[in-house]
Amino acid sequence: MERALWSAVTGMKAQEMSLDTIANNLANINTTSFKGSRVSFQDMLYSALATPGAQNSNGEIPVGIQIGHGVRVSGISKSFRQGALLETNNPLDLAIEGEGFFEITMPDGTLGYTRDGSFKVNNAGEVVTSDGYKVSGIDTIDQGTTEMTIAPDGSFSAIVNGSPVSKTRLTLVRFVNPEGLRSVGKNLYKESESSGTPQTGQNPGETGVGTIAQRYLEASNVNAASELVSMISTQRAYEATSKAIKASDEMMNQANDLKR
Repeated sequence: MERALWSAVTGMKAQEMSLDTIANNLANINTTSFKGSRVSFQDMLYSALATPGAQNSNGEIPVGIQIGHGVRVSGISKSFRQGALLETNNPLDLAIEGEGFFEITMPDGTLGYTRDGSFKVNNAGEVVTSDGYKVSGIDTIDQGTTEMTIAPDGSFSAIVNGSPVSKTRLTLVRFVNPEGLRSVGKNLYKESESSGTPQTGQNPGETGVGTIAQRYLEASNVNAASELVSMISTQRAYEATSKAIKASDEMMNQANDLKR
């Protein structure tokens, strides 16, 4: 019965973490290019009271007796499934249709990566994020620019003081394992050992990096209906596990009463 108490506790803790993840997904349902997370579980170690296949006086034990010790969260991974594209008519709003990322230079000089293409222009003509971080792989915007066009393959042109100007082609970054990226907030990711080395300078439309959709933004890929169903399932699992604790406690109480 004591084993049941501790096994149930691990279940409640695991469901709490699952609910935390679901709550974060729902909270970011309108966050540009947000990628939802999912929780993976593993059963914990087993006590083998009788090993399957072991020999006893009556012959071989066919199935044995193994009692588990609960559950643990084995990982929380990001789903990089493509989000819907929302039209904005802003020429500096860029969405990626594919696996690529924009490369961002952080204030400390390190590099970050994002799929949030809601960019702005600073007083030096540099393309920056909403937080003012410079976007690598995209040319500067000249003073006097009245129109700019970025094609799906990254080709960049502009009208400056009434004259057409060709700009450097926009490039993207991709990773072998994007799920291994480390989330740091502000719609940014950082490289990790699991993600692999960033493959920089990738031309849109090539090597599976994806294409560019100008005047569009990628919406969150969180599905509200699926998250609500998962939340109900998590709540029911938490309730059932708490009842196992209550039942174990009542059984222990009845066992104690036998002495009286």
